[in-house]
Amino acid sequence: MEQWKELAQRLCAVSAYREFLQLPAMEALGRLVRALAAGGAGGALMDAYAETFYQLQLAGHDSLGGYLWEHLRYDETPYGDAAGRGAANDSLTAAARQDIETFGALAAIKSGVWKSAVAAAAGEGADLLPAWRADDTLTFEAVTAAYRENGAGEYARHKAFLWTDHTLLPVADPDLEEHALIGYEDERKEVYDNTRALLSGHSVNNMLLYGAAGTGKSATVKSLLKVPEFSDLRIIEVDKQQLADIPALIRRLAGLRQKFILFVDDLSFETADVGYSVLKTVLEGSIEKRPANVVIYATSNRRHLMRETFSDRGDDEVHVRESIEERTALSERFGIRVLFRALNKNQYLDMVQALARQEGVDMETEALNKLALQWEREHASRTPRSACQFIRYLQSL
Repeated sequence: MEQWKELAQRLCAVSAYREFLQLPAMEALGRLVRALAAGGAGGALMDAYAETFYQLQLAGHDSLGGYLWEHLRYDETPYGDAAGRGAANDSLTAAARQDIETFGALAAIKSGVWKSAVAAAAGEGADLLPAWRADDTLTFEAVTAAYRENGAGEYARHKAFLWTDHTLLPVADPDLEEHALIGYEDERKEVYDNTRALLSGHSVNNMLLYGAAGTGKSATVKSLLKVPEFSDLRIIEVDKQQLADIPALIRRLAGLRQKFILFVDDLSFETADVGYSVLKTVLEGSIEKRPANVVIYATSNRRHLMRETFSDRGDDEVHVRESIEERTALSERFGIRVLFRALNKNQYLDMVQALARQEGVDMETEALNKLALQWEREHASRTPRSACQFIRYLQSL
C-alpha cells in the first residue's frame, strides 16, 4: 500500500503537466491509484482499472507509456513550448522533470502488479481484467530531446495547415501534386534556394510565383514539404478572403523553432479591399518587424495582382496615373518574382514523352506526338497540367 500512497502523492504534485491529469486514461488511472492507496472496495478498483484499459484502447494504445508519449509530444504545454524555443527556466525544467518521472514510473508498472493489487481487494474477480503493456522508455531526457529537435504541439505533429474561418486547421495528408513537378527546373531552384536560406535562419524575401495557369506554381510551393533537409518547414495556406488575419497569424508564429511559409494561392484582387491593404502593408513592412521564421509565398496567373479595366483610366480622379500605379504595384512589393511561362511546342512534346515513359504508356513517338498536339489544340493549353491530363486520358482508353 505504501507504493500506491507514494504514487498518489506524486500525482497530486504534478504541476508542469497539470492538464494531463484530466486526460481520460490518466483520470481513470488516478482514481485507481488513489483507491489502492486508501484500501478501496474491490468493485471501485475493478471499475477504475477497466476504464483505464478502455481509454488506452480507445486512443489506439496498448501501453500507458505510448499514450503519454503522444500527449507529451503533441499537446501544447508550458515546458514543451519553452524547451522547443530553448527558453525553459530552471523552475519549469525541474517541475517537468518531476512530472515526467512520475508518468514514467506509472507506465513502467507491469499489468500483473496492477492486477495483483486489485485482486487483493476484489478477489478472483480481478482475473477477468485485461492487461496493458508496461513501458519503461518514457524519460525526461527523451521527451526534452524530442522538443529540442522538433518542437511540440500541432506544429510538431503536422507540416501543412489551412487558415480558414479565423482558425488553424491541420492537414494530416497534404496533396503534394508530385505528378506536376515536371520541367521548370530553373524556376523551381529559385524557390528552393530562398526556402533553404529561410531554414538556415536568414531573413529572406517574400516570393510571387506568377505566369500561365497549369505550369506548376502551386505544386512547386507544396513540394517543399517533401525536401528531406526541410524538416523544420511548415506551410500554412491562407484563405484569400482572410488576408486581414495575416498580421495576427505572424505574431502567433514569431519565436517558434519551425520556419513558416504563409501560402496564398491564386492571388488576385478585383478591388482594393481590406485584404489588399493588409497584404500591401505586410509586404512593405510596418513598424512591427516581420520575424525571420515567417515568409509569404503567393501564386497568381496575373503579373499585376489587381484587375484593371479601361474605365479605371477614365474616371474623374485628378491624378489618374498615380492611382493606376498604386493598383498595379502590389507585385513589386514581393522581393522575388518568378515567372512560369507556357511551354513552346517542342518543350510540350518533350514533357509528354517524359510523362509517357514515367507512367508506362507504350506508344510510338510519332503517334504520341500527333495525339498530344491534337489534345493541345482542343484544350488550348501547353502546360504540365495539360500534359498530365493527356497522359491520364491515354491511360483510361
